[in-house]
Amino acid sequence: MGAIGSSADNAAPESFNAAFKRETLKGRKAWPSEREARLDAFRWLTQYNTRCRHSRLGQRSPIAYKNTLQQAPTTTTQAA
Repeated sequence: MGAIGSSADNAAPESFNAAFKRETLKGRKAWPSEREARLDAFRWLTQYNTRCRHSRLGQRSPIAYKNTLQQAPTTTTQAA
């Protein structure tokens, strides 16, 4: 992560946005309807979160990585 205002500050979101645009637009200028645009965005996000592996996450998808971080529920002891 870079300092605020540096070009590295937005590197991760810019990379995500570039991939989203590249893979959803695929040379298209527009969608037939807003509904179709939303469905394409939802399909891409679903694939990104469940199937796309990332080297930064140990070659796991974001969902798989998040699931490994889930901790067992903890309970607090009652005060006497």
